[in-house]
Amino acid sequence: MSLNSENQKLGHKLALMKNTVVTVGRVSVDLYGLEAGASFASEQTFSKSVGGSPSNVAVAAAKLGNHAVLLTKVGSDALGQYIVNKLNSWNVDTKYVTSEPNGLTPVVLAALDPPEDPKLIFHRQPNAPDTTMVANSVPTALIDDCAVFWMSGCALSHGETAKSSMQWLQQRSRKQHTVIDLDYRPSFWASKDDAGVAARAAIAHCSVVVGNKTECEMAIGLTDPDQIADKFLADGVTLAIVKLGAQGVMLASRKERIHIAPLKIKLVCGLGSGDAFGGALTHGLINNWSIREIGEFANAAGAFVATKLTCADAMPTEQILRSFISDQAQTIN
Repeated sequence: MSLNSENQKLGHKLALMKNTVVTVGRVSVDLYGLEAGASFASEQTFSKSVGGSPSNVAVAAAKLGNHAVLLTKVGSDALGQYIVNKLNSWNVDTKYVTSEPNGLTPVVLAALDPPEDPKLIFHRQPNAPDTTMVANSVPTALIDDCAVFWMSGCALSHGETAKSSMQWLQQRSRKQHTVIDLDYRPSFWASKDDAGVAARAAIAHCSVVVGNKTECEMAIGLTDPDQIADKFLADGVTLAIVKLGAQGVMLASRKERIHIAPLKIKLVCGLGSGDAFGGALTHGLINNWSIREIGEFANAAGAFVATKLTCADAMPTEQILRSFISDQAQTIN
């Protein structure tokens, strides 16, 4: 190969890494109850999709035009192949979505009871495939050089993946746009205290922290948004994001602190809004937007997906999201 060809190849690789988002953590087949207000004890009809917060974030980032690489594992079963097929259809890079021969792909049931806060049942084996990732199965350069590295807090809860996740975070060592999404699911942890210890260890290596008030209280024992932001920033984080549900979202850096009000929508399912927010956040970070621009764009992405039933399937392209934002502005005016 000529030197010119080598330079072109290197240039393409560097350009690709500038908009590469790497997300780490769980994946599942999600079954969504179609009937609003129906509990699991009721008769229900379900719709099938792909789920798992970091997987949804990867889909959201890819739909917005970024190179999204998902680090996870599925079972060696038809549901695992379904996940890979769907991820490929959304242009998520599945090179590091591998199969575990001794595990079954997790299944999650969601009941719109109520729609704004769906109830979930996780069907996961004790050693679910996505808990068995080995650090050296992923190139060091991918972890080091990606524009955004997104870690789900649940990835820190079990097995080899928990060890690998901490190794990857230590490798990043608070490099710009190293993100911890606190993503607290109590059923993944032996205790809330254990989750808090793991979260604090991860935060020490991250530049961005994202969580709602419950998740932040788990991590640092605070519930007031301003106090939460103060603590994260004092501990070395450069951007603290506190999601406030129906009250919107607060973003805080060392230079400014802003509150983005919620958009008025007809809510269908609140389950995927946080992951849509996350994917849009990665897009804003890659493009070096101001925290206000990031907050408004990500807030709109969350609102858009909350008007849909599923998570991954509903993630918008930038064109669709810009149109939604424009329509919202006209409604306000």
